[in-house]
Amino acid sequence: MASCPVAYPAPFFFRLRSMPRPKPSLKARALRYLSAREHSRLEIARKLARHAEEGDDVEAVIDWLEASKFLSEPRFAESLVNRRAARFGNSRILSELHSHGLDESLVAGLKTALAEGENERAWLVWERKFGTVASTPAESARQMRFLLQRGFSMGAIQTVMRRAVRGQPE
Repeated sequence: MASCPVAYPAPFFFRLRSMPRPKPSLKARALRYLSAREHSRLEIARKLARHAEEGDDVEAVIDWLEASKFLSEPRFAESLVNRRAARFGNSRILSELHSHGLDESLVAGLKTALAEGENERAWLVWERKFGTVASTPAESARQMRFLLQRGFSMGAIQTVMRRAVRGQPE
């Protein structure tokens, strides 16, 4: 007995794949970016400008985000400091804050808060990376360069090196 193939229509999920998806609006894109992490006004404008079409007003979307409290520069600055403080020094964090175009008064307030704990943060970074006292001057210089590249001040680095030689916390 010969079988006769019957043509059934494709299931709906196969048809959906071939349909073009509509592009998300600028507002939807902005909310998706902000759901992942905090962004500065400058950063979100740069990201949205890539997707803006003729007639789209990126500044109006950003103003709406700020009015709706989805976008907040002080909240972004706190978030950036919290993310970076465990790995980087004050100068590196402050330069990143400046690169995002934040207000000087906001950065100055964060600068004083960062300065209080820089020695301890430098010690934790040094301890995590090296953990042992340098045996040669070249090794000591390498450890100091590492901390300098991470953005720690020379005062904090010298405190860490003295603390390591003594082998006890200050």
